[in-house]
Amino acid sequence: MTRVGIAARVSILAAVFALLAPVQIVAGRRGARIAHRLPVHFHRLFLRLFDIRVTVEGAPPEHGHPTLVLANHVSWLDIPVMASLLPLSFIAKQEIADWPVFGFCARLQRCIFLDRTRKAATAEVNAEVAERLAGGDAIVLFPEGTTGDGNRLLPFRSSLVGAARAALAESAHEEIRLQPLAISYLRRNGLPVTRREMPEIAWYGDMELPPHFLAYARGGPLDVVVSWGKPIPFGRETDRKRATALAEAEVRQALRAAAARSWRVPNVLVRTQDETVPS
Repeated sequence: MTRVGIAARVSILAAVFALLAPVQIVAGRRGARIAHRLPVHFHRLFLRLFDIRVTVEGAPPEHGHPTLVLANHVSWLDIPVMASLLPLSFIAKQEIADWPVFGFCARLQRCIFLDRTRKAATAEVNAEVAERLAGGDAIVLFPEGTTGDGNRLLPFRSSLVGAARAALAESAHEEIRLQPLAISYLRRNGLPVTRREMPEIAWYGDMELPPHFLAYARGGPLDVVVSWGKPIPFGRETDRKRATALAEAEVRQALRAAAARSWRVPNVLVRTQDETVPS
């Protein structure tokens, strides 16, 4: 994609954002259903403009059932990919709230911000996540705690999964579901992504966002596989660390399986996001 092409697509996205943001603000304040739907359609537009094709495996969380999604974290691309599938909110680091534009977008997405510099932050976030889960929301947690390089899965941390137990204490639900989710960036321009190409997709370390976005946009169409794992029931007596370990093992297995298929066949087609997003 040329610089002119990138600029044109960014302009289209900015114009649509300018139109939808006021609607989203008002809808969010009033608790209207459209506040959950608008971000889905906006992210789908982003994917179309920047040639990201998403294939979905497995069943997403059931609407209205409190679900804490435990996903691997590779890039800023994870957000539009996941958010294009169904209404989701994310647990994000506090610094993002202060970023120009992106912080505003994160608030419109109803993100929950975690300040890692304060010891009490985890308990506060757990309480907010618990309230949202008790209301039937699906919340995405990146239990690795940071983005990886796309070539390996970092160990899952179990501390924030404690929000699931807090949600049980604050609601009539007998259990919360922990749902593993694996995101695999597999093919670029129809060919398997190599380790050399992965830094144009994975966003980690001290990489700056604008240059990384430009490097990604120049690279051509990207195929992503999103694999929903089987929900893990989480009750009042469930061992938090064991449940987190089970989710990590399922994500790891899904990543390996997707990578193996990518090198074996030209395309992996199971179900696209258009077939999984409810109206």
